[in-house]
Amino acid sequence: MHKNEGYLGNINVKRSGVQTEWTEEQILEYKKCMENPVHFIENYIQIISLDEGLVPFKLRGYQDDLITHFDESRFSIVLACRQSGKSITTCAYLVWYLLFQPEQTIAILANKGSTAREMLARITTMLEHVPFFLQPGTKTLNKGSIEFENDSRIIASATGANSIRGLSVNLLYLDEFAFVDNAEQFYTSTYPVVTSGGKSKVIITSTANGIGNMYHKLYEGAQNQKNEYQPYTINWWDVPGRDEVWKKQTIANTSELQFEQEFGNSFLGTGNTLISANCLLGLQGHDALWTRENVHLYQEPQKDSQYIMTVDVARGRGQDYSTFSIFDVSTKPFRQVGIYRDNMISPLLFPDIINRFATMYNEALVVVENNDQGQIVCNSLHYDIEYPNVFTQSSVKSSGIGVTMTRKVKQIGCSTLKELMEENKLRVIDKFTINELVTFVGKGISFEADGGNHDDLVMNLVLFSWFVTTPFFQSLTDLELKKLLYDEQQQLIDDDMVPFGIIDDGTPTVETYKQGGDVWTVVNDDVDIY
Repeated sequence: MHKNEGYLGNINVKRSGVQTEWTEEQILEYKKCMENPVHFIENYIQIISLDEGLVPFKLRGYQDDLITHFDESRFSIVLACRQSGKSITTCAYLVWYLLFQPEQTIAILANKGSTAREMLARITTMLEHVPFFLQPGTKTLNKGSIEFENDSRIIASATGANSIRGLSVNLLYLDEFAFVDNAEQFYTSTYPVVTSGGKSKVIITSTANGIGNMYHKLYEGAQNQKNEYQPYTINWWDVPGRDEVWKKQTIANTSELQFEQEFGNSFLGTGNTLISANCLLGLQGHDALWTRENVHLYQEPQKDSQYIMTVDVARGRGQDYSTFSIFDVSTKPFRQVGIYRDNMISPLLFPDIINRFATMYNEALVVVENNDQGQIVCNSLHYDIEYPNVFTQSSVKSSGIGVTMTRKVKQIGCSTLKELMEENKLRVIDKFTINELVTFVGKGISFEADGGNHDDLVMNLVLFSWFVTTPFFQSLTDLELKKLLYDEQQQLIDDDMVPFGIIDDGTPTVETYKQGGDVWTVVNDDVDIY
């Protein structure tokens, strides 16, 4: 190599226009590298080791498989434990792709621009140690992009709405995608651009970062064969030197929860969600039986069933959503059977939609949060449309129609919702609602949607959960919530109960029971659990 053959003084990077005379041996080697990325990487890629400095990249078994996985899959999604080398392995594959696939554009997008540029710097280091006969000439090399003489190029940027706008991308690499803010919005706008070509590729890698985010959805979908992605998992025990002793030491220095999140590939919640992570992980979203625009129905109205609809009202300006959720309260557990969700509907038009579907579900009792715009909906339903079954707290006060979401109401609702769901007394099956639940987290002394997310459907659940604690609900359904939540524990000691007695559940209330055949019925049902 000659000094004048290097790119802008970098003698390790071949500049554009340099003519190379190849030996027959080099031609054969070039062909071998072009056909086999693993061979190329193991023989020509060098990386910087923290302990040893610049060293040849010796692929671990799972890294070898991962390279093959990338090469054979058009859409790849990787779940990897921390410090498994997923990023450096991907960078090595991208170097091979750039050198041997002409006229390709690669985009590296990460949660931070600095992270993306760091990965491009790794690629540059790898390129600098590839022999000249394997390098295409370099036309451009800077902190944000590299362009080669074979008309292939690579750019690095943070994920954002304009990251790849106007570009024709052949391979999109999304690093640590579980940590990207507004990932769903970004992915929705980016995916059609990348996949417009029939041979374009997408590679997504990340460690786990809670459930409900876009990365979690895509990975779970891949695992269940519900999308185009091919999943690949790197577990902590795949990494040499990690055994049970290492695991115990790591947990001792951190925590079991942190270990599971960082190394165990567990999609745990933030640890601050209202509903426990185990419960959230067990939720399964169902496909709607009937969908029209913003209405999703999961069960047809049943002739003898009793339904409650809870309503949250927004301004209809494209921000928060106006929502309602329909619940079947005829049997236990209670079951979510339908939802509505729209952030553009006017509060003036919303009552007509509520009336239509509440009427469909056996004139369901409609419980409306009457804060702000909710009062408009309450008044329209009650006075204008004259819907016969709107919950009214007071017939004296003008604000008595519906429910005012005070701090106390929300506290009771959140507490009861947690109990209902974790005790499997309420079945939530709507995907939009589940997505909101996983980002409904503690903020101070209350709970609300985590940054950039919504909680409008969750507030339907909170309002419903508050309502089932009221005496009105007990009289409406003849179901006693306190006993409902106590049933499973009570069943464990039923065999030891005498036919007549007193049950003390720790409250001042005394409930007396008598035996009627094989059924125990409440004699003294004056319990107020509000």
